[in-house]
Amino acid sequence: MPRIFAPLRRWGARPGSLAMLVAGLAIGALTFGSLGSFMVYANSEQFCANSCHEMTSTVALEYKNSIHDINRSGMRATCNDCHVPHEHIPNYLAKMGLFSDLWGHFVTHSIDTPAKFEAKRYELAKRVWVDMKANDSRECRFCHTAAKMDAAKQTTTAKKRHDKMRKENLTCIDCHFAISHKEPDGPGPKELGQVATGKQ
Repeated sequence: MPRIFAPLRRWGARPGSLAMLVAGLAIGALTFGSLGSFMVYANSEQFCANSCHEMTSTVALEYKNSIHDINRSGMRATCNDCHVPHEHIPNYLAKMGLFSDLWGHFVTHSIDTPAKFEAKRYELAKRVWVDMKANDSRECRFCHTAAKMDAAKQTTTAKKRHDKMRKENLTCIDCHFAISHKEPDGPGPKELGQVATGKQ
């Protein structure tokens, strides 16, 4: 052990080493504090809906007055509630996807006009559906807990469909999609699963 710590002791004995250590700790604290603050801001509706015109002129407009924006309970689900994991590690990993968004925004300009966005709408929606099917609609279930659903307050049709969901191992997004955004042309989430498994 003394051999391991000897270089550290020699470094500590040099003039200015304490100041360097304090400066390093301060820079580290500032970096992590800034990163944490950005993560909080990046999870806000303000950031998601208004940071780039690609969202402002398309899906952010569609979200306004949708059932997730205005409803009888007053409970709102904002962009991050549906599109970003709530757990810390998955949230950080999802935020790494911002780099591909920045690439598309600044370099390729892949959806920088409403026409380009419409041309890619199905591809973008499909990407979200595939992710939600893979994680069993994790973000939906963060707010909507199946165990707490009051069957007595559901319509007969809703009860039948939820029973079918449990029996056929379906997930929320299989039926509840295009709630806050325009439905794209093409197979929906449930049909995607049938194609993948060979069912018709």
